[in-house]
Amino acid sequence: MDVHRIYEIRCPIHGFITLNDWEKQIVSQAVFQRLRRIRQLAWTDQVYPGAMHTRFEHSLGVMHIATLLYDSIVARSRDLLRNELGYDNAGFIRNRQLVRLAALLHDIGHAPFSHASEELFPEQDSGEGKFLHEDYSAAIVRGPLKDAIEDHKINSSNYDLKANDVAALLEGSAGARASLFWRDLVTGQIDADRMDYLLRDSHHAGVHYGRFDLHRLISTIVAIRGSDKEPPRLGIQEGGWHAAEALILARYFMFTQVYFHKTRVAYDIHLLGALKEILPGGVFPKPEGTALNEFVKWDDWRVLGLLASGDAGEHGERLASRNHYRMIYQTTEVQAAEEKENLKKVRDSLGSLVVAEMPAAKSWYKTDDTDVPVLQDERFGFRVRPLSELSNVVHNLGENDRILLYCRPEDQAEATKKVEKATKKGGGA
Repeated sequence: MDVHRIYEIRCPIHGFITLNDWEKQIVSQAVFQRLRRIRQLAWTDQVYPGAMHTRFEHSLGVMHIATLLYDSIVARSRDLLRNELGYDNAGFIRNRQLVRLAALLHDIGHAPFSHASEELFPEQDSGEGKFLHEDYSAAIVRGPLKDAIEDHKINSSNYDLKANDVAALLEGSAGARASLFWRDLVTGQIDADRMDYLLRDSHHAGVHYGRFDLHRLISTIVAIRGSDKEPPRLGIQEGGWHAAEALILARYFMFTQVYFHKTRVAYDIHLLGALKEILPGGVFPKPEGTALNEFVKWDDWRVLGLLASGDAGEHGERLASRNHYRMIYQTTEVQAAEEKENLKKVRDSLGSLVVAEMPAAKSWYKTDDTDVPVLQDERFGFRVRPLSELSNVVHNLGENDRILLYCRPEDQAEATKKVEKATKKGGGA
């Protein structure tokens, strides 16, 4: 076996993606191959027929982009990172490999049909809410993938990375230590994850909404010195802030036009209803002990088989026959007082005809301490300003407060009349 061989995988978004022998061994593990059987966008193909791509190809793409970002940051900020984080050449090489593994494995904990089924994750024993797919990813890295990560000759001879190093970076826990600086490449406001899924999802859906200038972002991303003894942060040079703005707008358009499409949302409703019938106790197993081994047995194929067997009740039948719920009323993204009153009238008028209410709440960009710092050029003494301060578009991109109401298709005619009456000027329930 030639452990130094480089493997190439052809990608419709990035061209060739390369893997070393160690990464190929990880990709070959059953828990990673499972991602071939988990669609990236759940039942979106019912609206956009080409959207049949999987978490497998997305994970490879995130690793590819994260590597390009890493190399660009090191090329521009090597001295700052040496001084602030103590990296030597070996440290840069080791962290590059750590970032690649974290990016490759960031989504390995997804449940069937990805985000659409996360509502059925179990509650944590600590009382801190439901488990997240990131919790499952970290647990799989520390468990089923531990040997594949730690025992390869490339690792033992060069990096001495532990499974816990990868999991800690995914979690953002203290165990990541100085490597925590790189976490924003995997999960941040302008991370490799978003960059890949926007380009990939728009490509497969056949839309243009998710496009932005990836290469301009890569060529302008830098490490920015922290203030008041704070560690460095990832940011962008001034010449790249319009590209970052375009990324945020691309995300906004993809959510409003694709991810929150009224029919696509209806299929999320039916998927959750079907899974509640199928899953023991209506929830997925926890990411711990033998329960984790049960969790990784769940994928789209298994769910589809159970749907085909008629084991998922009314929601399963609606999925199989494409007889989905119909959206009967929706608000705008930013509800004024009058619209909130109209929503109340519609709810009261429809009563039990409303079988589902889906809020599309989403914050497109956070202007808190995660606001992307922009490093202005020497004319301003390398002043650092937040992106939301430079961009009127980003500054004014508020939260999405849209609400969608659904009825059964057989009730649509009756529900439509009630909505028209309730929303008529001076009308009521």
